[in-house]
Amino acid sequence: MSEDLDHWKHALEAQRRQKDWYFKNAPDSPIPAEARSGFSALQYFAPDPAYRIAVRLTPVTGAEPFTMAVSQGSPRAMIKKGYFDFEIDGKKYRLFAYGPAHDTSHDSLFVPFRDGTSGKETYGAGRYLDLEYDPGGEYLLDFNLAYNPYCAYSENYSCPLPPAENWLKVPIRAGERSFH
Repeated sequence: MSEDLDHWKHALEAQRRQKDWYFKNAPDSPIPAEARSGFSALQYFAPDPAYRIAVRLTPVTGAEPFTMAVSQGSPRAMIKKGYFDFEIDGKKYRLFAYGPAHDTSHDSLFVPFRDGTSGKETYGAGRYLDLEYDPGGEYLLDFNLAYNPYCAYSENYSCPLPPAENWLKVPIRAGERSFH
């Protein structure tokens, strides 16, 4: 393994350990308090550099706000910021990136998605990626960072559901696995 990949893998594993510690110990952990004593760590796919994909954001111009469904409670007003075209195993895919409709800043992009593992190996409602906005439009879709929404751990949370346009048929075996 090259030095860069070795560093990336160790950094990812350290980030996962830190998240596990937070979920077990923090007072505001999404893991219900009564379940924390039996909690040791989240389940993850092994780090895989094949799921780190350099992409370019294609902005969506003139996008209108839309209502993104949520697991419970009030839907959220969102807007399409752009999309990423990429390949996995030689096949082309597209994921849209969103932001809150009321927020005109470009601080981050929200990429909710479902894939061929959803409901089997990963949380059925989908997983998320958060990307810091890059004014140059260059991004790294690192599916190793895909995480479950808090509603995967407790019914006390309301979580955005990935729109059908972000349902991928390909299995993405990277990032967090199912909690239960």
